[in-house]
Amino acid sequence: LCVHLSDGFKDHFTRDTVACVHKVRGAPLSRQSAALGGRSLLVRQAVFDLAEGMGEYMSKYIIGIDQSTQGTKALLVDEGGHLIHRADRSHRQIVNDAGWVSHDPVEIAANVLAVARAVVEETGVNPADIAGIGISNQRETTVAWNRTTGEPLCDAVVWQCARARELCDELAAREGVAELVRDTTGLVLSPYYPAGKMAWILANVPAAAEAAASGELCLGTIDAWVVWTLTGGAEFRCDWSNASRTQLFDLRRGSWSEPVCEAFGIDPACLPQVTDSDGLFGTTDLDGFLPAPVPVHGVLGDSHAALFAQGCHSRGMAKATYGTGSSVMMNVGNEFVASSHGLSSSLAWRMDGVTEYVLEGNVSYAGAVKTWLRDDLELINNPEEVTDLCYAANPASHVYFVPAFTGLGAPHWASDAEGCVFGMTRTTGRAEFVKAADESIAYQIFDVIDAMVEDSGAALAELRVDGGPTRDAYLMQFESDLVGSPIRIASNDEMSGLGAAWACGIALGMYTRDVVDVYGARGIVEPSMPADERAKKIAGWRHAVEATIAYE
Repeated sequence: LCVHLSDGFKDHFTRDTVACVHKVRGAPLSRQSAALGGRSLLVRQAVFDLAEGMGEYMSKYIIGIDQSTQGTKALLVDEGGHLIHRADRSHRQIVNDAGWVSHDPVEIAANVLAVARAVVEETGVNPADIAGIGISNQRETTVAWNRTTGEPLCDAVVWQCARARELCDELAAREGVAELVRDTTGLVLSPYYPAGKMAWILANVPAAAEAAASGELCLGTIDAWVVWTLTGGAEFRCDWSNASRTQLFDLRRGSWSEPVCEAFGIDPACLPQVTDSDGLFGTTDLDGFLPAPVPVHGVLGDSHAALFAQGCHSRGMAKATYGTGSSVMMNVGNEFVASSHGLSSSLAWRMDGVTEYVLEGNVSYAGAVKTWLRDDLELINNPEEVTDLCYAANPASHVYFVPAFTGLGAPHWASDAEGCVFGMTRTTGRAEFVKAADESIAYQIFDVIDAMVEDSGAALAELRVDGGPTRDAYLMQFESDLVGSPIRIASNDEMSGLGAAWACGIALGMYTRDVVDVYGARGIVEPSMPADERAKKIAGWRHAVEATIAYE
């Protein structure tokens, strides 16, 4: 049947039919009718035929839990690696008068269990068919809790929060500490990493200091808290990718660094056991929801999970996730690579006993630039307008916009920089300004990619991308022209949750690593800009960045 359908309708028909199959298999007639309400006779017959013919072939599922900054999602993934359903819960963003950002760990724990149950209940899948659970998580957010009671000792300190800035400044003033931290952990001493947040908690939360003294303190990132929640407090573990982002982990030795822990005043005994990303983190019955406990495998920080889902499994492969900001990562292979171009060195993951490393750079303003154009400048009504405006702009315009709203991050690290616009003339209008803003997203990611190529010595064969802004055709073409390589656009935006779910399924023998190809690409964009034009544009951008940093 699908042979005779158009490609667009074929994709919709197939996804809709597969989702319905999972809803009607083994369900009572009343639930089958509800699941198929409004579908055509053609779809109804296809669903019933597939449900009957598949039998037990599609009888096992993985739940991928994606615990992010804004909320928690659960993805239900079938034996073919397909996303069947998603359930979501948001949580409060707790911001005080000083601008400190916190989350309630109890609320997050409740949401983790709620979405995992909901994604099963809403599809009518038999809870006994759940084979395992994977976890991806917001990185760097830090939780402190009592090992005996399991109760949090304070709100979680969110990755965005810089309340430990003064503490980190004091450490940086000590001779050799900043160098020790960078050389050991691959990360520049900063309050945004858990090490500073943990030290702040110990210094400012009396209950935490008391628990540390009595050997009852647990200090961990969100993955450790979710594992603790799922296993009912039986396991205190984190994975290698999350450990590498704490600023306490020795990347070369693969263990907590005693000298770095000592510098921050943290007892390594308070930290979780570091487990291979595809290892066994314990078992869970989702607080009695499942008839028997299932294993937890596939635990990764969200950016690392997305790198895995994008199939960047070998040296030189890179991905960029376009969201509010952008996380850019390159797999640099099995050897630690220290950056001399302003990037972070971290671990991709450790799977099958093999450690793989990454270089990473984060851009603060990607999709947020479009939000600014809409909400603050009111130049657009919605982000979808941007593509047409860019193509309508005067091609001779050479306006550059540097969105340094809160300074410039990797690879420039100019925290005092402010946003600047260069090259405007009397003919600069709305379209030209919007185009410059859109291009600023691509330029920032190019800067990170260029630094990665310099640090790693690995040529970029292809850049794999995901996220909402990748639907901007002008942006994707301009990005491809700048990096000088094809861009492969993911057809599914749930890369983090799918990466964790697929890693879990691989560990359980349900999938091979080829599962990452199950959705294919939504599109591949080839570079087309002449070399001399590309060089001129890059030179203009670099001049604009230098002027922005120099401006006071």
